[in-house]
Amino acid sequence: MPRGPLIACPYCDTLHVRLDPGARGRAECRCCGTVLYRRGWLSLDQWVALAWACLAVFAIAQWFPIVRLSIQGHDLSLTYWQALRLCWDRGYYGVSVMTGLAGFWFPLLQISLTLWVMQAIAARRLPPDLGRTLRLLDRLAPWSMATVLILAILVSVVKVAGLARLQVEPGMLGFLALCFLLTGLGRWDARALWRQAEDAGMVPPSGRDGRGRVCDACGCVQAPQASGRCLRCGAALGHARHGDAAQVWALLLAAAVFYVPANLLPIMEVRTALGRSDHTILGGVIELWRYGSWDLAVIVFVASVLVPVTKLLALAFLLLRDRPLGAQVQRQRTRLYAAVEFVGQWSMLDVFVVVLMAAMANFPGLSQISVGPAALNFGAVVVLTMWAAMRYDPRRGWDVLRGARPAKENHGH
Repeated sequence: MPRGPLIACPYCDTLHVRLDPGARGRAECRCCGTVLYRRGWLSLDQWVALAWACLAVFAIAQWFPIVRLSIQGHDLSLTYWQALRLCWDRGYYGVSVMTGLAGFWFPLLQISLTLWVMQAIAARRLPPDLGRTLRLLDRLAPWSMATVLILAILVSVVKVAGLARLQVEPGMLGFLALCFLLTGLGRWDARALWRQAEDAGMVPPSGRDGRGRVCDACGCVQAPQASGRCLRCGAALGHARHGDAAQVWALLLAAAVFYVPANLLPIMEVRTALGRSDHTILGGVIELWRYGSWDLAVIVFVASVLVPVTKLLALAFLLLRDRPLGAQVQRQRTRLYAAVEFVGQWSMLDVFVVVLMAAMANFPGLSQISVGPAALNFGAVVVLTMWAAMRYDPRRGWDVLRGARPAKENHGH
């Protein structure tokens, strides 16, 4: 078989020789089945153009109004930034900061950093601080929730449609287009950009000096005696192989504590000319169902009720069942962890919905929605469970299964 750079599976540390899977192909780990990398049919220059388009669409989505609402002669035009400002002005600082970072600043940084590195690789002029830039991109990616925000806008529009006359504005179309562009651009994570620079001969190839240690920041395979910092990205080579299980337990217990008031307390308070009413998370699901939007009701129920509970139980199960019972069972546990990691950010849906509805229904004297105390508690649950999933190391069981011996080298396929 032809030789090439080495790639280590991030979930089990199995080493593979990285080969070209062909257009629209993908390579999977022979041990746990994780998708290691994909190859699309666009060239790097075309991806750069797509990234510029993504940045332009992001500007349109954030600058132009999302919707225009009219009720009894009162008109309201709303952008996402105005919704954040209104939330801040009413004193909901924690919720405003949380949704502002996840829905605006982190996606903007993710797009900008990805575009910057892509252009540098295409021009064959890597910046001297490439390692620091890609480490920042790797840390930002899980907290960038623009796609969750787009679904929250659709849910909010359905809920407000019965209160006021609604007209779609250019910002809404920008968010819908942004959903597709971000999905494609999301394939270019930090490790994909390292592989692109590696293929261009601009950084040392993974496995050049031997195989033994793997950099958690860029995935570069290095010699067993490597210590200090990664030869490619400059990140510190960690000494704790499997993190700290006690930290994961602490984060899960904290999330469970916040989950109780997040479901018992109202997540929003609605005031109309007819009176005042409080709505919990489950009450919002029932309301969507009564409006006839059963599809959105199911989505909100899964994202806001089922997913948080599943994350808590799944991570607790993985911590308790850390003794491997065989390769097949360990493969199933790895897939369970990958699913928990994938759905983590979607629980933020209800927090976005509350912020948007508080701005959309802002007609003093006619209708007004306030952010309830459950919103910040639920946001804390999302952050803590995502943090717990990041602190958990899925390689723990595989190392025990192998007797802590280095994995056998395989060829990607």
